[in-house]
Amino acid sequence: MRVDVRVDGGERELRSLYNWLRQDSAVRRGADVTLPQSPSEPDQMGLLTDVLQLVTDNGWSAASFALALSTWRQTRPGRRSVTVQRGETTVIVENGSEEELSRLIEALERPDDSAGGPADQEGR
Repeated sequence: MRVDVRVDGGERELRSLYNWLRQDSAVRRGADVTLPQSPSEPDQMGLLTDVLQLVTDNGWSAASFALALSTWRQTRPGRRSVTVQRGETTVIVENGSEEELSRLIEALERPDDSAGGPADQEGR
């Protein structure tokens, strides 16, 4: 399964989360964490990174990911908003409440065939 993660605050915050997740052995155990890059606009230099991707296997734990995400958010100034997308399902973590994290875990643990339809927007 592929999970896309976006962070309010730009590439620096996204790279911070990437490094945090890469250092978390529970997350690494069942997921390959990457920062795919896309070409920049013609008037800009370099490559753009706006999403972090996790490709998970059967040993992956959504709860371990949610805990790592919550812990990372607590270390950041302003408690950045994080958008997690799996297929058509999106969960936005704004305040890191137990309810939000439970909703995130539930969305990530659903079988692929019930990941949600086009109107399945969770979080707000």
